[in-house]
Amino acid sequence: MTPGLTPVEFLYGINSSVSDDSRFYEPPRVVQFRITKKTPKRIYYVRRERIPGDIEIGYVNRQQIEADGEIYNHGAGGWWAPDFHLYLTPPALTQAQKPSLAELKSAMAAAHPDRGGTDEAFIAARARYERARTQETTR
Repeated sequence: MTPGLTPVEFLYGINSSVSDDSRFYEPPRVVQFRITKKTPKRIYYVRRERIPGDIEIGYVNRQQIEADGEIYNHGAGGWWAPDFHLYLTPPALTQAQKPSLAELKSAMAAAHPDRGGTDEAFIAARARYERARTQETTR
């Protein structure tokens, strides 16, 4: 390593690309926030850089994030901000698997009152099936 150069460190967040319009859905992805300074109490990082040189700096409690490995950053502006929930190491993203329409339809049929199910169970199973069917046709 060249003398005088320090390795670049990062905090990690999740960009879930929240949008009211499902046509523009993007799956969640891990984003990096470059650490600019560490003090005994805080870790400062680049929240965003709109154009080169125009950066916005954020900070988190160093003791808490080093003890827990993650921190909720209420100074980020809101739950939708990628740096609202920060991690020391890249988090693993798990996507819920889409339900199979065939499985939901058979569960709905099994919950039908004519087959020994209850009204409430059938209504709930039908709602799950209709929700999945609607989501599949809108994508």
